[in-house]
Amino acid sequence: MKYCRFALNGNAAYGLIENTPGKEIITRLLLAPPETHGQVEDVPSRRMEPLPVAEATLLSPVVPSKIVCVGRNYRNHAAELGNTVPAEPIIFLKPPSSIIHPGQSIKRPKMSERVDYEGELGVVIGRACHRLNGDEDVRPYILGYTCVNDVTARDLQQKDEQWTRAKGFDTFCPVGPVVSDEIDPWAGAEVETRVNGAQRQRGNTRDFIFALDVLVRYISQVMTLFPGDLISTGTPEGVGPLLAGDRVEVQASCVGVLSNPVVNE
Repeated sequence: MKYCRFALNGNAAYGLIENTPGKEIITRLLLAPPETHGQVEDVPSRRMEPLPVAEATLLSPVVPSKIVCVGRNYRNHAAELGNTVPAEPIIFLKPPSSIIHPGQSIKRPKMSERVDYEGELGVVIGRACHRLNGDEDVRPYILGYTCVNDVTARDLQQKDEQWTRAKGFDTFCPVGPVVSDEIDPWAGAEVETRVNGAQRQRGNTRDFIFALDVLVRYISQVMTLFPGDLISTGTPEGVGPLLAGDRVEVQASCVGVLSNPVVNE
């Protein structure tokens, strides 16, 4: 099942997406944010005039209280930046103010000389979880999956002793285009990044250093994950710079393509 958040009569609305031959259509208006019910199927809805997803003004499908990111969760990505493989998950936060919608512009800040893309699979939390047991199944806590671009000011990341500034600029977290529960990261989900149509990254969640259940349990030992919170699970090798005039696309299995232009601030 898939849903999106979109502009409707000047307001943000949630819509249920159904597949028809050749296109995806928003067919039902969800009357509450899906994370408030834990499952999309449980959200009250009503029929609406069918709207092709391609014709909708899509918004970021999540409005999280926090964005928890995982660093160096692919061996080859750790190696390309000259880092060792971590012994336990590396986590950091991006502010919710960094989120932008599909199609909105990523702004290269004046204080940075190198801004990189990092395409990732995002996990949307559906139920509050805190200090999960070591063998507890994390799937009931997951509402669905989306695409995330963990945009990074690479020069500032290398300069600072922590990553808040490098990861936290406004526009540094494009998210979308939809949320889907039709993915099984344990079985393998493809994540691909393209810049101006050329493939730059391609990874599979089977190659995670720390599997998704390990990540969710680990994060829950540190902080409570609330419904609607977003986990960005790490980027594969192939990160590189973005320049004004570029268009960067992140694509994940069953989620679609998150596309954003790049401009100078």
